[in-house]
Amino acid sequence: MLDKIKIRLQYMLPKQGLTQLAGWFANKNAGFITQWAIKLFAKAYKVDMNEAQKSEFTAYATFNDFFVRPLKEDVRPLVAESHQLAQPADGAISQLGPIQDDQIFQAKGHNYTVEALLAGNYQLANKFRGGEFITTYLSPRDYHRVHMPCDGLLTEMIYVPGDLFSVNPLTAANVPNLFARNERLICVFKTDMGLMVQILVGATIVGSIETVWSGCVNNQREGIIKRWTYPEQLTENAVFLKKGEEMGRFKLGSTVINLFEPNAIQFNSSLIPGYATRMGELLAEAVAHKTSANSNAEPELHVDA
Repeated sequence: MLDKIKIRLQYMLPKQGLTQLAGWFANKNAGFITQWAIKLFAKAYKVDMNEAQKSEFTAYATFNDFFVRPLKEDVRPLVAESHQLAQPADGAISQLGPIQDDQIFQAKGHNYTVEALLAGNYQLANKFRGGEFITTYLSPRDYHRVHMPCDGLLTEMIYVPGDLFSVNPLTAANVPNLFARNERLICVFKTDMGLMVQILVGATIVGSIETVWSGCVNNQREGIIKRWTYPEQLTENAVFLKKGEEMGRFKLGSTVINLFEPNAIQFNSSLIPGYATRMGELLAEAVAHKTSANSNAEPELHVDA
């Protein structure tokens, strides 16, 4: 009964207004009130401050500063081999596996389409039919910077306005098309394994979604889809990020979805729904490496420039 009430409230509450209010407060330096809020939050969610570059709460002037706190160097070792893909974020795996034709599994009884997730871009969606997906949920206690699983050249970024439902497991199990209806930022990368899409999904009281190359993309929330294209070669204005580099961040918790083309990667066999992820750990291996290893040939992994 309590779960049903929580879901019903998700539909009834003014999520946009709550999110704007939370974002306004999170960006304010309110002195002792800010410090009180940070300490209360850290205690409630058992945030491990020993991993943060600045472990003292007083080091953060605003709640947002605290929320996107960087980690100490070397606390998230990066898988070293070129054919290994790294986990993009701290969190927990919601779902992962094959994309069945164009269907992505959300939760028991709920699927959504790649085309819907990619805002109706059927040409892009077709590239991922029969591919692989992984959905990673970042809880409020987690480190909230998102990193690259592999080297990638950004070719396109699409901001899609939408709802702001919570993206926690309860909501994912009860709200149809959750990730295809929520606000999201779609980032398309050219990699050695073909195209990879990394999607940052907004949620209730997520004040902003940011990338390292463009800053905040949803500060206006004008209700229209926006699209940016980037050089597809390694030119002066290109955006090329190495494996493990930060690509974006959330100000409050949310979800990251990765899509891979067919026959591109094979997930780490240890990964199952609920698995606690740590940025930099093994996400998957490139199928091309496995094929060349079986033929005793050296893999050649490089982004075409």
